[in-house]
Amino acid sequence: MADYLFVRQTDGYTCGPTVALVASAALDPAYGATVTDAAGEQHRIHAAANRLWPRKLGTTPWGVAAAISAHTEALGVRYTWRLFRKDLGAVLAAVESDWPVAMLIGATIPRHWVLIVGHEGGALRCFNPSRGEATTVTVTDAQTRRLDTLGFPRAFAVVLPGHTLN
Repeated sequence: MADYLFVRQTDGYTCGPTVALVASAALDPAYGATVTDAAGEQHRIHAAANRLWPRKLGTTPWGVAAAISAHTEALGVRYTWRLFRKDLGAVLAAVESDWPVAMLIGATIPRHWVLIVGHEGGALRCFNPSRGEATTVTVTDAQTRRLDTLGFPRAFAVVLPGHTLN
C-alpha cells in the first residue's frame, strides 16, 4: 500500500476517485502496474463513478464502492457502503486483514474522502488524498467526531469489503 500513498488528488473534486485508485492499486497489483498517469486515471474513475451524479458534488459512496469493486471481484469480494457507526468492528476487521476502507468525512455535510490503510494500538492510519500522505487518528477520535487532523471532524459513511462472491 505504501507505494501508492504519495498520489494526490488533482482538484477539489477527485478525493473519492483518488481513494478508489489507491485502494484498487493496492488490492490489484496488475491494475496498479498499468497506472502511469495518476491524474488521468483519477478523472477516468470520476467519470465512470459519476455517470448520473454531478462531478462538482464529488463522488457518492456507491460510486467509490463500485470503483473499488471493479478490482476486487476477481478476488471474490465486493465493496459496499454504509453509514458510519461508532462501532468500528467491521472497519477494524477489514483493515487488519489488509482490506483498505474508504471513509467519507465532513462537518455538517459530507465533503472529503480518506482511506483507512492500517490499525494498530487504537490508532487508524489514514491516507489523505489532498495531502498525498498518511495521517494517524485514534479510533476514539473517529467515534467522537474529532477528525480535524484529516480536514473535517466527522465521519459520514464508510466503503468496505462487505459481500463475498461465490
